[in-house]
Amino acid sequence: MQGVLLALVPMFAWGSIGFVANKFGGDAKQQTLGMTLGAFVFALIVFLFRMPTLTWQIFLIGFIGGLLWAIGQFGQFNAMKYMGVSVASPLSSGSQLVIGSLIGVFAFQEWTQHIQFVLGFIAMIVLVVGFYFSSKRDPENTGVYAPQNSTKGLTALVYSTLGYVIYVILFNNLAALWFDVHFDTLTIIMPMSVGMIVGALVMGRFKIKMEKYVFQNMLVGVMWGIGNIFMLMAASEAGNAIAFSFSQLGIIISTLGGIFFLGEKKTKKEMVYVSIGIVLFVVGAILLAIVKSKG
Repeated sequence: MQGVLLALVPMFAWGSIGFVANKFGGDAKQQTLGMTLGAFVFALIVFLFRMPTLTWQIFLIGFIGGLLWAIGQFGQFNAMKYMGVSVASPLSSGSQLVIGSLIGVFAFQEWTQHIQFVLGFIAMIVLVVGFYFSSKRDPENTGVYAPQNSTKGLTALVYSTLGYVIYVILFNNLAALWFDVHFDTLTIIMPMSVGMIVGALVMGRFKIKMEKYVFQNMLVGVMWGIGNIFMLMAASEAGNAIAFSFSQLGIIISTLGGIFFLGEKKTKKEMVYVSIGIVLFVVGAILLAIVKSKG
């Protein structure tokens, strides 16, 4: 029970990032930089308390991972600007789950049992249908985002997903497989936060206005850090499958937060679509968690 309660923290912390950052305001460059600065402050405090051993290999992998993460987060913030948080969040999280799982299966043979393939592909089908409903528009909604913005949003989601997926593969697969480097979250978070800041500056082309939005969004970075710590604790208490599945349920928080806290307009039909999309996404994420537990 304690592990489940711990897993609720990253669910709320990570699920709130999108609408909290957009509530604070600023453009995607300011949001990304502010978030990375907050993450760095959090990581520095963790580092000073824990004083982990950092080899140059761990630092390099963490730094590169941070760069990739910054690409992913910058793209996600851009997609939210163009498509709305309630649409971009489920599309972003779902695409990461599907593409990441497929790469894990075909490149790293993460699924070895028949039941994993059956449940895994059912989960992906459920997720894809969930994408469809979460982004489905009602023609009667005059407050929807312009078609050209949807195109820009999808483009942002493409490079965002690539950044996030490669970052996860680097940490979960390539670090041990190619470089024989093993680490935990509390060790890698410091060098990763440094890479995140550099990545944010690069994505902003070093032309980021240091306005209040940057400093306000530092709180979002702290939220991200807290989510990481409790994710690690939840995995230790309840196992990776439970921690993973609950972290993915943060999509409920981000989707509903975009609608009710940011005032993104939805018709009655679209609320039905969103509800169906959320249910399907939760089912798909839980199925993938079960697949993960079978490994």
